[in-house]
Amino acid sequence: MLSDSKRLSSGERLGPDDKYLAPSQSRREESFVVDNYLSTVDSFLCTLYRTSVSGVLKYKSCDMKKLFYKLHLWLGLVSGLLVFVIALTGALYAFQAEISSIGSYRHVTARQTPMLPPSQWQAIAEQQLPGKKVNEIRYDGPSKAVQLAFYGYNPTYYYIVFLDPYTGNVRKVKNMDKDFFRFVMRGHFYLWLPPAVGQPLVAGATLLFLLVVVSGLVIWIPRNAATIKNRLLLRWKKGVGWPRVNYDLHVVGGVYATLFALIFALTGLVWGFPWFAQQLHRLAGGQTSLRYNDVTPYRHPADTLRATEPIDRVWLLMRKAYPDAASVEIRPPRTDTTLVVASASPCNDKYWKTDYRYFDRYTLKEVKSETIYGRFADTNAGDKLLRMNYDLHTGAILGLPGKIIAFLASLFIAGLPLSGFIIWWRRRKKRRA
Repeated sequence: MLSDSKRLSSGERLGPDDKYLAPSQSRREESFVVDNYLSTVDSFLCTLYRTSVSGVLKYKSCDMKKLFYKLHLWLGLVSGLLVFVIALTGALYAFQAEISSIGSYRHVTARQTPMLPPSQWQAIAEQQLPGKKVNEIRYDGPSKAVQLAFYGYNPTYYYIVFLDPYTGNVRKVKNMDKDFFRFVMRGHFYLWLPPAVGQPLVAGATLLFLLVVVSGLVIWIPRNAATIKNRLLLRWKKGVGWPRVNYDLHVVGGVYATLFALIFALTGLVWGFPWFAQQLHRLAGGQTSLRYNDVTPYRHPADTLRATEPIDRVWLLMRKAYPDAASVEIRPPRTDTTLVVASASPCNDKYWKTDYRYFDRYTLKEVKSETIYGRFADTNAGDKLLRMNYDLHTGAILGLPGKIIAFLASLFIAGLPLSGFIIWWRRRKKRRA
C-alpha cells in the first residue's frame, strides 16, 4: 500500500514496420465483385481499407496480409514514440524495490525489547508533518524501519516517515514527489503530463501497441513450414551491414518478444480502461467489485464510546494471525464512517496473495469485503487474475528472475519502434530515389 506499486496492486490510482511483405498478386477488378478468391468478410474489409486510406497509400492488392502490414506500419508510426517512453520507463522501474531498500535509514537493529504500539508511531510521525494525517503504516520485520505514509490530492503531496519501531526515533522524512522512481512512475503512467491528459494518452498508446503486436505476428507467419526456420533464427555472415542487423532484430527479435509484449499490453489496459478490467474479470468468472472500499456498513449512535486506539488492537490481532508475514500494513480510519483496514503479505514485493481485512473501529468486528481485495482464500479465478495484474506486469510473479526477464524484454520492446522507424525510413528513401 505504501509504495506506488502496492497502491496500484490494491486498486488505487496514482493521482513498426514489418519486413515480410506478402508476395504481389494480380490486381483485383475495380468493381470489387466477390469472386472465388475473396470471402464475403475479406471483401468487406478490403472495401473498408480502400475507402479509409485511399489517397494516402497506393492500393496494390487486397489480401488480408497486406491490410495487416499497413495497420502494423501506420499504427506503429503513430504510437512509436509513446511506446518507447512507456517501455523505457517500465524497464527503469523494474528493480525499484531492490534499489530503494539499500538506504541505511530503512534498517534498524533488531532488539528483544517490545516495540512501540502503532498509535505512538502515528503520533510521532504526525509531529514531523504538522497538519497532515497518516494514511498508512507498514511494518516489514524486526530489522526494518517502520514506514508511515502521508498523501493527499488537493493539494497533492506524498511523504514517508521512517521510524525505529522500538524507540520511535525518526530515521528520515522523505518527500516521495522528489524520488527518482516516483518520477519514473509518473512518466510510465502519465508521460509527465497532468493525469487527466497523460493517462488517456498512455492508455490509447497501449491499445495501439496491442494492435501493432497482433498485426506484426500475423504478417510474420510464413506461408509454408519450409521458411519458418529462417524467421526464427538470426544468421549473420561476416561483414553483414547494420541495416540487415537492424531488420533481423526487428523481425526475429520481435517474434520472441511477442509473449512479453502481449502481457505488458494486456495488463496495462487493465489500468488504462476500467471497462476492459471489468470485462476481463467477468470473463474469468469474477463477481465481486473491483473498486477498493473501506466505508463501514454499520451506523453507531453518536454517543457510542470509541474503541481505545483501534489500530493498536488491530495490529495485535494481525501479528497473531500472521506471525510469518513478510509485511503487515494498517490504514487508520480516515473518518468516523470508515473502517480500519489491515493487510498481510507473504512476500514483500509480490502482492496477489495478500490478505486484506476490514474492522469496525468501535467494535473491532470484522467486515467481509465485497471486492477482490479481501481474504485470498475467498477469491475465485477472476479475482486472482485481477489481483495478479501488477505482479504479471512487472514480472514479480516469478520473483527476481521474472523481474530480470521483464527488464530485458522492456528494453528490447523500447527499441522496436526505433528499428521499425529505421526500416520504414530507408524504404521510403529508396522509393523516392
